[in-house]
Amino acid sequence: MDSQLVCSEIIAKSSIAFGTSGARGLVKDFTINVNAAFALAFISAIENEFTFDTVAIAIDNRPSSYAVAQACAEALKQLKLNVVYYGVVPTPALAYKAMQDNMPCIMVTGSHIPFDRNGLKFYRPNGEITKADEQAILTSKAIFTALPENLEELTLDTTASESYIHRYISLFSADTLKGKKIGIYEHSSAGRDIYKALFERLGAEVISLGRSDEFVPIDTEAVSEEDKQRALDWSSEYRFDAIFSTDGDGDRPLIADENGCWLRGDILGLLCSQLLNIEAIATPVSCNTAIEKSASFKQVNRTKIGSPYVIAEFAKLAEQYSSVAGFEANGGYLLGSDVTYNGKLLKALPTRDALLPALILLAQPEHISELLLKLPQRFTASDRIQNFPSEKSLSLIELLKRDAQAFLLKIGYKESYEQDSTDGLRITLSSGDIVHLRPSGNAPELRCYAESKDEALSANLVLSALQVAKTIS
Repeated sequence: MDSQLVCSEIIAKSSIAFGTSGARGLVKDFTINVNAAFALAFISAIENEFTFDTVAIAIDNRPSSYAVAQACAEALKQLKLNVVYYGVVPTPALAYKAMQDNMPCIMVTGSHIPFDRNGLKFYRPNGEITKADEQAILTSKAIFTALPENLEELTLDTTASESYIHRYISLFSADTLKGKKIGIYEHSSAGRDIYKALFERLGAEVISLGRSDEFVPIDTEAVSEEDKQRALDWSSEYRFDAIFSTDGDGDRPLIADENGCWLRGDILGLLCSQLLNIEAIATPVSCNTAIEKSASFKQVNRTKIGSPYVIAEFAKLAEQYSSVAGFEANGGYLLGSDVTYNGKLLKALPTRDALLPALILLAQPEHISELLLKLPQRFTASDRIQNFPSEKSLSLIELLKRDAQAFLLKIGYKESYEQDSTDGLRITLSSGDIVHLRPSGNAPELRCYAESKDEALSANLVLSALQVAKTIS
């Protein structure tokens, strides 16, 4: 008799946990049966709400992702479900195609975290799963038969990437980017085979840069010094109007202006929202206060960090406002309602997307730096301490909640302050400077965000705060 396994029991023993967006863990912990358990638990969590006979799967370029997809697909066959495999595509491309076809989907990706880790993102037929869905997955009592070691090869379907390209080709005219020279930093992004052709079809001159056969963990919230210098060098060499890139699974954009300076993701989101004439915004507490100071929106709701929290606000905002969107500090843009742009209807895509904010920005006649000067001049910076256990982060934050004065003195502040514990600890000084500490939801890291009216000061504030955090912890 074949071995019968319980999803919740297999998951509980796996050391894989849900973070701010998806389940993440070490590659070695994504065993065949763990992958099967997550896939089947996901279906058991949503099957009473939706009617479907097919599940879509896609992957990023990590070496481990294909095997995870194979296991998920094999497990779903035990439920007599069909599986369509879209191969390596950006997460928003998978989510968009699945939503149009009214089916759930699974994205195998660890996003920006190192390649020795991986992850799973789950989507209901109407968009990302909720935090309640996550709990239902973790506690699922669904039973399955242990999978064999040798799994069937998956048959590639290319229609998800084609549908994603059409979404944006149909929104803009063929000469929208005419006269612009754009670099695409491809590295190992899941969308690297899409972007160049798409930008060229919109009229741009495009040069591919930095393509890598090894996985590159690009973190759009903490751009490495090496990537900062690369952008400056590329801009100087090629005289680009902009450089475009994404994180590993193509849902977080990274854009440099004509000078080779990378934009902060929340500033990109702010600009995109202004240009789309969005009425109401949901955005995490970590994002730049220029959002409110710009006076561009009728309502701004602040949330915990993570796309599920942003998406949860959309229903509330939609009760009062006709156009709703959200974005995160990492630049991922979530379109919460249908909008009209260029006289054309753009359907909602309530999951992080890298292409929409990039294309909206690049379609403008002004240089990117000129658009930035129109915003309230508030500067943010962020970085993290890697290999910093979550327990240490939480202990440090609890200590600072009781009294942050000693910590603030060590980083050079003697003034009064206010605290916000929506997510981690966000300290706002009477001068307006902000320092925000929180444990990463995806990896053992302590993240720090800072904001100031001076760019250099915000960067120094992050550096000082993390150095002091090491001594306190």
